[in-house]
Amino acid sequence: MAEAEAWITGIGIVSCLGEGPDAHWNALNASRPQADTNTLAPYIIHPLAPVDFDKQIPKKGDQRQMEPWQRTGAYAAGLALDSAGVKGNTAILSNMDMIVAAGGGERDLAVDANIMTGMPTAADPGAWLNERLMSDLRPTLFLAQLSNLLAGNISIVHGVTGSSRTFMGEESAGIDAMRIALSRIAAGQSSIALVGGAFNADRPDHLLIKEFGGYNLKDTFAPVWDRGPKGGLALGSFGAFLVLEERSHADSRGAKRIAKLSAVLSDRSNRKPGQVSATLEQLWQKLAGRLKAGSHAVITGASGAEPATGEERAFYAKHPDVPVRASGTFIGHADEPQFAMNLALAALAIGRGTLFPPCDESGVERPMQGSLAQAVVASVGHAWGEGLALVEAGP
Repeated sequence: MAEAEAWITGIGIVSCLGEGPDAHWNALNASRPQADTNTLAPYIIHPLAPVDFDKQIPKKGDQRQMEPWQRTGAYAAGLALDSAGVKGNTAILSNMDMIVAAGGGERDLAVDANIMTGMPTAADPGAWLNERLMSDLRPTLFLAQLSNLLAGNISIVHGVTGSSRTFMGEESAGIDAMRIALSRIAAGQSSIALVGGAFNADRPDHLLIKEFGGYNLKDTFAPVWDRGPKGGLALGSFGAFLVLEERSHADSRGAKRIAKLSAVLSDRSNRKPGQVSATLEQLWQKLAGRLKAGSHAVITGASGAEPATGEERAFYAKHPDVPVRASGTFIGHADEPQFAMNLALAALAIGRGTLFPPCDESGVERPMQGSLAQAVVASVGHAWGEGLALVEAGP
């Protein structure tokens, strides 16, 4: 039996570029990166554009109990449901699968600072720590750290009550969320799914984690490919959700099919020198037979962190005929939702039949001649995990 087709019928995106497809497409075509070099200097972030959360999360109580990344994700999910024309449709939402890529929540920095300051001078550090944890943490704080609370909040706010899965694991979580959603639709196990994630970059604690690995971009902003041998990533706040739908299900309700998600491939190399390029080549060859010469391009979530980005760049040098675009130049790098965002941007480009212009001086990105019918979405995690997806136009 032939596999069922999976189509993107809804796009919900919000980032430093604004909210929705048009705002993002206009900013990409205007080559206007939105980077903040002051708020958390010397580190560079791409903060979320102003958002009226009331439009998708009407109850203030719901908003208050969510952390910023959860509000961003619930908002983007609502945009995706609106885009797909299923918002408030209980019959569809009750059977909609949900797959979320999420981190472990956000720290209470005031409590952390109090513990780190007081513990070294406490007479009994263990007892003092237990006392602080019992008295300083809000009753809901630990629950707020659970990664699956984003899915729970989306269920509460938007009524998506089919099956629910949450993946953790930075960039790889986003790849596998899409891979599982596509596999379920192709196998006839799902007819419609909400898939995506969210990330808050305005977090000193997460910048600290990245700094421990030497990953952060500092002082001066530059496009991803222009960051030099030391590289560096600029974290970005955004939410990205897609509605994936089996073709006949979409057609039966008259939904607009934006773009076809034809394949999602994932792998994890050992990150020895040269292994990222080799792994990308192996994945590429699995798609090569489907690609049409002159009408495909790559949209990548390259972070700018080294050595991963340098190896990804070396891979593209072996395919000089394929135009490449790094979305991180515009929106920054977010671990879990990066893949979903790039799939959304690929779908926007496919729907318009054209690729947005280059935004670097390195020579990696070049203008595309002719129309765009296929986009390969690439993901090379800053520390681990690789993946490719194929997004296509279709009848």
